[in-house]
Amino acid sequence: MPVTAKLSRKFYETFGDDITNELVEWLNQVDATYRSDLRELNELNFARFDAKLEQRVVQLDAKIDRLAAQLRAEMQGMEGRLIGAMHNMKAELLKWMFGTIFAAWATLLGAMIALIKLG
Repeated sequence: MPVTAKLSRKFYETFGDDITNELVEWLNQVDATYRSDLRELNELNFARFDAKLEQRVVQLDAKIDRLAAQLRAEMQGMEGRLIGAMHNMKAELLKWMFGTIFAAWATLLGAMIALIKLG
């Protein structure tokens, strides 16, 4: 939507209606041309921006995928170490439990033998 240039009445009186109207028309054409050029330039810049943004989104997606794969690998390693530690703890608990039960039975058996000998 072109903005119509207006010139003062004195300008019209000095140069005449024909020349002044021609100048106004020329100014409006220049304005329209610059607006069109600016619109095209903005569209080109936006297209470049959009392409760069898309490229960076793809790079970011790839980086996130890579980090997720690393995290999964680390978690699987931790899971393996945790399971190993749990098996070791289970073995230690079983040894302690059977050792304690054996010590308790040995103590009871010793006490029973002592009572039988005394009695």
